[in-house]
Amino acid sequence: MFKKWGIIGIILIILSQINFFLKIQPFADWYFPIIWIGYILIIDAVIYNINKKSLVNNHFFHFIGLFILSALFWHIFEILNLFTQNWNYIGADNLGSIKYIFKLISFSTVLPALFETTSLIKSIHLFDKVKLRKKYKLSKNFLFLMIFLGIISFFLPIFFPKFTFPLIWLSFFLILDPINYINNQPSIMGHIKNRNLKIPLSLLLAGIMLGFLWEFWNYWATIKWVYDVPFIGFFKIFEMPILGYLGYFPFAFELYSMYWFVRSLFIYKNKALI
Repeated sequence: MFKKWGIIGIILIILSQINFFLKIQPFADWYFPIIWIGYILIIDAVIYNINKKSLVNNHFFHFIGLFILSALFWHIFEILNLFTQNWNYIGADNLGSIKYIFKLISFSTVLPALFETTSLIKSIHLFDKVKLRKKYKLSKNFLFLMIFLGIISFFLPIFFPKFTFPLIWLSFFLILDPINYINNQPSIMGHIKNRNLKIPLSLLLAGIMLGFLWEFWNYWATIKWVYDVPFIGFFKIFEMPILGYLGYFPFAFELYSMYWFVRSLFIYKNKALI
């Protein structure tokens, strides 16, 4: 049987879609976070049906922790956006003082959505047999070069935002993934070294899938974000310029690296959940 939290997720999405036409408040304004919570619950229930285990059923407190980390991570990008001014929100002021709670809940769904979607892709064994032909040695010089380039990528958008804003979606991966690798934590570099592309490819696919859904559901929301992107602001699919969707690939790697770095600060030996 489909788990009860998955049924709750289905109900949330159906009611949210119906209310898109009815505009019953306050649910109409809260369309975006409600529909994403519904999505996360559905995907988790599907994973449970496939694997007989899932974050909600077997790692519930960790599941809640993903929401907390997600809100913290996205606030970092909000701070960087003060310099780049690539996106802004419309309609949030209608919520008054609770707009900050709305943003906090909305931001908190990003990381759980990525983890659940990646876990689902892994569960259907889409990339199980995809491997590199040979192992690659990763020298310390190469890893330190990645970190150095990541630091540059972090600061350039602050000082030259018009020309270097895309580096925001790469900088944390370049900085943190080598650190994770050096400290024997799960990392994209580690997967590549071991010829195993299952997780990297699953993350990339999850990133673009979620990117489409983020933009799709954002487009229809009464409270939403819009973009002001230099040079590449043409040919929009929903609110996002088509070239902007490329950013969801490194963004998935970035969230993965950020998560494992933060977790490694508290738990030395980590058991990978994705």
